[in-house]
Amino acid sequence: MLNPNLKRHKPKKEYSVAQYIDGIRAGNRVLLGQAITLIESTLPIHQEKAQAIIKGCLPYSGKSIRIGITGTPGVGKSTFIESLGLHILAQQHQLAVLAVDPSSQVTKGSILGDKTRMVKLSTHQNAFIRPSPAGDSLGGVARKTREIIILCEAAGYDVIFVETVGVGQSEVAVHSMVDFFLLLLLPGGGDELQGIKRGVVEMADCIAINKADGDNVQAAKRSRAAYKNALHLYPPKDSEWIPQAVMCSALQHEGIDKIWELILKFKQQTTKNQYFIHHRQQQAKAWLNESIRQLLQDYFYKNENIKTTLPDIEAAVLSGKLSAYQGAKELMKLFGG
Repeated sequence: MLNPNLKRHKPKKEYSVAQYIDGIRAGNRVLLGQAITLIESTLPIHQEKAQAIIKGCLPYSGKSIRIGITGTPGVGKSTFIESLGLHILAQQHQLAVLAVDPSSQVTKGSILGDKTRMVKLSTHQNAFIRPSPAGDSLGGVARKTREIIILCEAAGYDVIFVETVGVGQSEVAVHSMVDFFLLLLLPGGGDELQGIKRGVVEMADCIAINKADGDNVQAAKRSRAAYKNALHLYPPKDSEWIPQAVMCSALQHEGIDKIWELILKFKQQTTKNQYFIHHRQQQAKAWLNESIRQLLQDYFYKNENIKTTLPDIEAAVLSGKLSAYQGAKELMKLFGG
């Protein structure tokens, strides 16, 4: 030891699956965080343990409102989440925020700085914030988010926020795991509609124009009118919910309470017409299909015949001797398909 006064690091205590489940149900954040780390790990031994924990927590999940929050870069998602989160906590709820951080495609690293942008929320006793690296998953949505939601619900969190990296393909994945989808935008007028994908707006249950304060108020009003008109162009939703366009200022805490009222109204309406449970069932089906695809992909690349032949097939495709489709067909024959 260079410093004899420095305490030696104690080895991390190992917990059993039952201890994890009991700890999560008791609201132990340390065990919840460690269980999430197991879920995010790629080691087979960790995955096996994580799946056992998920199975044990599954009967205690499902009793929450899951809210997806996305928006253009610089729209103030973190400030909005903190403002809405504090309002929800004041209503005696427990909140979990799953914030997906962008991963560098070069270094594969993430900043994971969401807690530094949500100071008040991160120190609240009834809030749990978990930033996760997006990794290589579609559009930056953490592949394990659905499983993490189950653990958070089992821990007693009855409101779950899922924050996405930004407007893009990630919204499709998030929409398949939340009940209410909120699109956060900046004041900018109708021209901004051209920069937003039709599918993202079509999926939104609420469009909130943030930073509607000071000199931005008039611009926010124009934006709200533009989006309100745009929403009428889309076909009715299966939920029978009519999407709303509202203004808010997360910094000034204005309009935040109305957004929460809208979310509660949405849950009440969709519970009454049975859409809420139907949508959850469709989510479970999507999760099953996604898991099947992931397992098939894992088994495919671990197959010894594939490992041996793949370099030759890749070389043939790169040289133009085979098309990518023909190469894939050859590999599937080896795999047994």
